[in-house]
Amino acid sequence: MCPWAWGSEPVFRRLRTALAGTVRWRRAYAVLFDDEVDDPAPDPVAETAWYAGYVEQICSHTGAPRAAVLRRVAASSWPSSLVAVAAELQGADVAERVLRRLRETVFVLGEPADTLDSAVAAAQGIPGLDSDRLRSDAARDGVRERVRADRAEARRPVPEVRSVQSGSPHPGAAKETSDGGFRYALPTLLVRAPSGHRAVPGWRPYAAYAAAFEELRPGLLAPSAPLSPAEALERHRSLTEPERELLAEGPWPPTGAVAVRTANGPAWLHPDEASVHPAAAPRPSAGP
Repeated sequence: MCPWAWGSEPVFRRLRTALAGTVRWRRAYAVLFDDEVDDPAPDPVAETAWYAGYVEQICSHTGAPRAAVLRRVAASSWPSSLVAVAAELQGADVAERVLRRLRETVFVLGEPADTLDSAVAAAQGIPGLDSDRLRSDAARDGVRERVRADRAEARRPVPEVRSVQSGSPHPGAAKETSDGGFRYALPTLLVRAPSGHRAVPGWRPYAAYAAAFEELRPGLLAPSAPLSPAEALERHRSLTEPERELLAEGPWPPTGAVAVRTANGPAWLHPDEASVHPAAAPRPSAGP
């Protein structure tokens, strides 16, 4: 649910593609909106208006889509985190698509999946997904404990991210928490190898991540040819403008691509994805 993390997806998708089969990629869900410790906003309408402006400002840097109307600020990150972790039990491909849908509820639809019902509903129609199992697994103690462990890990940042020097609009220094501790800024990539680790916090270009891998494992990130537009959309099923510019090369859009309107440019869906994606369904108009 973090707009900076959403804006980092083009680079992370490129990294995951370039590193496929050579590293283990593990996500930790930091629980940005934590209803277990945070009090509800006293004025939800004012909070939503402020947060919409905040997201707009961030998207002006990242180029990532933002919803035409943000209907509310997420009440909690817990339901979507639980569902994202539960989806991992159904395989990596299913998990990637579920996580993408959950992100899109915020930044494309403007209706954050902040309840179990809405998080499960967001994943409907994903090929190979068992929705009943997803709901059941999301309620398992083991899944909740995994998210608790992720949340705790995010609040034990490595020392070097306490102070960060960078020209990025989001350098990524660790954030102070309400209990006087710290958590990683979102996103933060921590690269670990037998020879050591490198932390790359905040919003960074691909070269910053490539440098971290090169320092630990020279030659690991070999150059790779970009995908054609059709191949990129077939692989990822959903692409933002920054993603398709970074991941694909050739005339755009490919045949059959479905454009979904956002406040600052289209998001693109594979036609099969569009047939089951909530963003491509008829939308009720906003009330007065």
